[in-house]
Amino acid sequence: MNRLDWSSSRPGQPLHGSVRVPGDKSVSHRALMLAAIADGESRISGFLEGEDTRATAAVLAQLGVRIETPSAGERVVHGVGLHGLRGSSQSLDCGNAGTGMRLLTGLLAGQAFDSNLIGDASLSKRPMRRVTDPLALMGARIDTRDGLPPLRVHGGQPLHGIRYELPVASAQVKSALLLAGLYGIGETEIIEPHPTRDYTERMLAAFGWPIAFEPGRAELDGGHVLHATDVNVPADFSSAAFFLVAASIVPGSALHLPAVGLNPRRTGLLHALRLMGADITIEHERESGGEPVGDLLVRHAPLHGVELPESLVPDMIDEFPALFIAASVASGRTVIRGAAELRVKESDRIATMATGLRTLGAAIEETPDGAIIQGGQLGAGSVESHLDHRIAMSFALAGLVASGPVRINDCSHVATSFPGFLELANGCGFALQSVS
Repeated sequence: MNRLDWSSSRPGQPLHGSVRVPGDKSVSHRALMLAAIADGESRISGFLEGEDTRATAAVLAQLGVRIETPSAGERVVHGVGLHGLRGSSQSLDCGNAGTGMRLLTGLLAGQAFDSNLIGDASLSKRPMRRVTDPLALMGARIDTRDGLPPLRVHGGQPLHGIRYELPVASAQVKSALLLAGLYGIGETEIIEPHPTRDYTERMLAAFGWPIAFEPGRAELDGGHVLHATDVNVPADFSSAAFFLVAASIVPGSALHLPAVGLNPRRTGLLHALRLMGADITIEHERESGGEPVGDLLVRHAPLHGVELPESLVPDMIDEFPALFIAASVASGRTVIRGAAELRVKESDRIATMATGLRTLGAAIEETPDGAIIQGGQLGAGSVESHLDHRIAMSFALAGLVASGPVRINDCSHVATSFPGFLELANGCGFALQSVS
């Protein structure tokens, strides 16, 4: 997205076609980092060409890793080995990438040199103690600004493995501790209150690091070697989520989404939509690079409200803004509980979605850890994205079924996770219009 604003209005036709969404952001981040500290040359295909992942690539380049781009969506990473990174006198700018900053903090905690991690205005407001506190238990020394970025990671600190029970389920925190554990003496074991995405565990195994993991638990020893491997990044389920909701709520729609990553710790929205009555089928299930993949076919179906099972929450935390839109046009009431983490994402996503939906005439009540949404008809209006890419794209869905145009103010951050969203959406029947 080059424009800062666009507005959407209800299209005059159903959504149709095959929509190939960009590569998975979580897998792209991790593939870069593990390839960087592996021995040998790794090739990454399907890489997400987003601002977040490019920021991570730029940081690794600053640390002495040679990364080539033969073509869009491809990276060739010349690994420097577990101890081959070199310190930089300049700050390492993570941009808007919370995943990048948290994982890099774990990776850099075991290095011999100091590092200073910074981010943009949005990232600089995101809490980091959930990562820095357990890393300190491993022996790391990290300075923060009252728990917020920038982060000063002191090098030369001997790390040791720990057994750590996460107080709040978080794949990012778990991954940061596992990356630090590569450099620690002894065993690092992470126990989760609820299972989270296991991308890091699967990828460590693919790069040859001995690791034992199951839902809710991961365990590894330090002192091994990562071996270069090729990674084929699946299409990002979080990006596909917007089209799953769009086709579900626009009458007459049918969309095909090929090669979407179906990691079971990522597909909570798929189950939530099916509980609401969505018509979504999975075809040609297969495995790619250790990750389950499948082609999704979604057709319009009348949705109804549900009491969302809290067990689904950890597996759909990034997809809640899109679910809020589905719930606001479903028949009946939807109750969401156990999603307090939404308040510390790129924005307070509960408050931001509630405010925007009320502007469009929805009946929504905020709760500390979720919301109660009464479905109905959405109206026209102007809403704020608060520089949150998923908020902006979710309100683009609202414009598909509102009684008049919905304007989303400031969509500049959409490219952090979904470059080309405007063109891809309009290509299947959206009516997003750039405005200045």
